[in-house]
Amino acid sequence: MRILVVEDEPAIAAGISSALSASGYQCRVSSDGEDAWFMGDTEDFDLVILDLGLPKLDGLTMLKRWRTAGRQMPVLILTARGAWPERVEGIDAGADDYLAKPFQVEELMARVRALIRRSAGHGSPVMEAGPVTIDTRQMKVLINGANIAVSPLEYRLVAYLMHHKGRVVSPSELIEHLYGDDDARDANALEAVVTRLRRKLGADVIQTRRGFGYVLSDGTE
Repeated sequence: MRILVVEDEPAIAAGISSALSASGYQCRVSSDGEDAWFMGDTEDFDLVILDLGLPKLDGLTMLKRWRTAGRQMPVLILTARGAWPERVEGIDAGADDYLAKPFQVEELMARVRALIRRSAGHGSPVMEAGPVTIDTRQMKVLINGANIAVSPLEYRLVAYLMHHKGRVVSPSELIEHLYGDDDARDANALEAVVTRLRRKLGADVIQTRRGFGYVLSDGTE
């Protein structure tokens, strides 16, 4: 999952980015309103964590522009502005949730997980597809109830396909959402991860649609 963190306080941005990375998310960080607006307008993110008080372009204006342009990624407003009229303004501008500073990292992460899974149509933190279960709180993958040891990258791949269960996901989309900016990005490396997962989870769990991409089996085929 790929998250854009828009925060102009370096210590807070670093803390959020570190917590997200430890939980298996790929992060882009921006402290500049105009730069962040452009990234959100031209790149795909699974979530945006958005501060309101930013240089060059404030968060509310940025959010309104995204929504006017049809950008639908969930947005969590994170700000020191705690008065309820500002919270209402943020929600009415298109935000999906609101968290006031100071905050506990555990609460932030719980909200992040909830927003991402709900945007994909999942209400529970535990998701299933055929024999596969993932627990997004503990970053666990299970097959028929048995815990399977997976690497962080392997978990991210299974989790992304689970969040988009029933849809064929192209290799380019998977690469974009699984790898960091400094990681090697190519279809062969992705296919190697898929091959390792098939050995661990079963040959038919991740299915290939030739010319289109990958889909997580629902156990009916």
